[in-house]
Amino acid sequence: MINGQCYILSHAKFGEVKDMKDKLPKGILENLSPGEEVLYAIRKKFSLEAKPKWLVVTDRRIMYIDEKILGRYDLTAIPYEKLELVYVKVGKVSSEFLIKKEDGNEIKLQRMDKDEARNAIEAIRDALNEIAVEPVSIERKKHLMSEEWIIHKPKEVVSRSIRMEARRTVSRKEEDPLEKLKKLKELYDMGVLSQEEYEEKRKKLLEQI
Repeated sequence: MINGQCYILSHAKFGEVKDMKDKLPKGILENLSPGEEVLYAIRKKFSLEAKPKWLVVTDRRIMYIDEKILGRYDLTAIPYEKLELVYVKVGKVSSEFLIKKEDGNEIKLQRMDKDEARNAIEAIRDALNEIAVEPVSIERKKHLMSEEWIIHKPKEVVSRSIRMEARRTVSRKEEDPLEKLKKLKELYDMGVLSQEEYEEKRKKLLEQI
């Protein structure tokens, strides 16, 4: 679980590629796949740390990066196929933001601004709707002093997304094997394919060259 107290919390919404490259950290830019679009980003700095943390929502996954000195960083990427739950609890002053993976691991951000939390969860909802069979909505529960916003990812997201990616990579016979290898690697990097699946498909493609 990634946790902590927030000292500075700011965000930027990126509508143009130039602005995105100017503001996103190198660790994110180095790990974006070709054609992957950034929908929303939050920069979060803790009181005793020299470098900020970033929560980045793309059209393919959620990325959390912990920047360190000397250009080092730790990156956690959650493809939407592996996402289980997004939960936001909004109080009068700040919010708690929780992202849960299918394997039970969590990313947790505390003391988020209410508008930032809303923009982030709406960006995730919109991205899920691009690959979901049925519409994905935000469940809202309003209490006396707080609100809860919840997204449960439908199972249809996994099957449809994998079928779409498979058609783009390994099912198009007219496509060059080298291009198939490139796209297969992208699927593996995104976490859609396990290492065993990747190696098996890679071996078959290499036999075609």
